Amino acid sequence: MENSDLTYKGAVYPWHCDHMGHMNVMWYVGKFDEATWAFFSGLSLTPAFLRDAGRGMAAVEQQITYKREAFAGDVLEIRSRLLEVKSKSLRFAHEMRDVASGEIAATTEIVGVHTDTKARKAVALPDEVRALAVGMLRA
Repeated sequence: MENSDLTYKGAVYPWHCDHMGHMNVMWYVGKFDEATWAFFSGLSLTPAFLRDAGRGMAAVEQQITYKREAFAGDVLEIRSRLLEVKSKSLRFAHEMRDVASGEIAATTEIVGVHTDTKARKAVALPDEVRALAVGMLRA
């Protein structure tokens, strides 16, 4: 994936696999979620910042495409890139690949909304986050 950052690398363990012997969909989502937090950290949306500011990030839309099965022992990596920046939201994509074969295992596109955790409503992204995000789009 062009203009992307490595945001996750890890193995598929036997307990990630379902009755059909491949990684269950819940683990694809979990690994994409881990990549999301690494991606957000690169935009200064760290857990500490969000807690201290009374803010959060909520996924409001996610589409996953499964391309190939992943099995116990496979090592996967996820690369992420920003697609769009709006005043209160970010749209980004993750691409999961099998490290050994280079094949794409799955992709996802997510819209995350910046929220006020007390008011439970969307609020503008901080200026510094927007500046970093816009810079990422231009790179």
